[in-house]
Amino acid sequence: MTRADTPQAALELIILKTLMRGPNHGFGIALLIEQSSSDLLRIEEGSLYPALHRLDKAGLVEAEWKTTPNGRRARVYRLTKDGRRRLKTAERSWAALTEGVKKVLGWT
Repeated sequence: MTRADTPQAALELIILKTLMRGPNHGFGIALLIEQSSSDLLRIEEGSLYPALHRLDKAGLVEAEWKTTPNGRRARVYRLTKDGRRRLKTAERSWAALTEGVKKVLGWT
């Protein structure tokens, strides 16, 4: 992942967190992000799939082709051990960053 305070890192953090729920394909990941954010976050394919590719290349997720319940072939992603470790580190970094932003904005 890139620096913890970039939009790219935020997307990767959100994807890793979503995959903590279990393996999922790209559309399922996007749908869970949308649902869990009460429709505040919508991840477009042009952002999601390059992020998944980066995470796979970095060894943070693994992917395999499977057939979905509706009979379609899809790449299903799951977290690796390294991905779980990275998620913990990224969550701590984002928590510290958001605390700092809250203080600057006077929200604490």
